[in-house]
Amino acid sequence: MKLFDLTGKKAIVTGSNRGMGFSIAKGLYEAGAKVVLIDINEEVHNSAKKLDPTGKNAFGVTGDMSKIEGLDGIFNSSMDNLEGEVDILVNCAGISRRGDLENFDLEVWDNVMTVNSSSVFFLSQLAGKKMLEKGSGKIINIASMLSFNGSAGSIAYATSKAAVASITKSLCIGWGSKGVNVNAIAPGWIQTDLTAALRANTEKTDTISKRIPMDRWGTPEDVVGTAIFLASDASNYVNGAIIPVDGGYLAF
Repeated sequence: MKLFDLTGKKAIVTGSNRGMGFSIAKGLYEAGAKVVLIDINEEVHNSAKKLDPTGKNAFGVTGDMSKIEGLDGIFNSSMDNLEGEVDILVNCAGISRRGDLENFDLEVWDNVMTVNSSSVFFLSQLAGKKMLEKGSGKIINIASMLSFNGSAGSIAYATSKAAVASITKSLCIGWGSKGVNVNAIAPGWIQTDLTAALRANTEKTDTISKRIPMDRWGTPEDVVGTAIFLASDASNYVNGAIIPVDGGYLAF
């Protein structure tokens, strides 16, 4: 058995137009999977073509994770491209909004929670039904360092990522005996669009780097190996785990 071979597997990756999501989709594709890339940006179709110019094994689907009522349509479009089957779901779509605790806006709060956690559960629910029918499947959620720690400046994001950890564990408990593995990756400080504003502050960037034993920020590619592991047979007895990929940040 080739433990990390994904040949013949069918995968969905949300938030995959660029950054971490695209890197994960690329990794799954290169490991042999047929992949649907979902993103709110129409450019996701071009991103899919970058992976597979033939259009036979990588597909773009436009979808807004902030509209829960639209998830059925997004999922059905994905299934049309995957012949009605899904073996791997990676919930990578995410947003962050900063604000002070005393005046944090309700609408902003709801938007962050919907994209980062509610869509994770309800898309997992849709994919999980398919996986339960066949008795196998891998769901990989993207958590965060803030799944473990709080943040006064990004309370909605921190709360949403704590919810992702809980969703992961709850789905594991419910589906683990039925052949579905549900795990999460908790990236550390990664060079993505989400951290661009913070990285522009040299002082803060240096402070964070000094806390990381590997003395550098991660790249989207640093997360790919763990995603392939969790999507493959190599992780068949890994379930309900929140795996830090953080250069040792949590060791302090």
